[in-house]
Amino acid sequence: MQHTIHPTYRPVVFRDRAADHAFLTRSTMTSEKTVVWEDGNTYPVVDVEISSASHPFYTGNARVLDTAGRVERFERRYGTGARRS
Repeated sequence: MQHTIHPTYRPVVFRDRAADHAFLTRSTMTSEKTVVWEDGNTYPVVDVEISSASHPFYTGNARVLDTAGRVERFERRYGTGARRS
């Protein structure tokens, strides 16, 4: 591996503010912000919008879509003849 062409691979904290969850991993991402981690060391922190702690698939809080209601609303708006068989 050539040292001059690859980005620096180092510990980085990823923080999901929506779920108040953070985890330390290794990454090539950079950030100007830093945070003092549980081990007392300072690491760069990257804020993410969604992680496994807040994603509906992993938390089990998935929304159930009312497909029957959508079909009825479509038929009310455009009539039953708008659908093709």
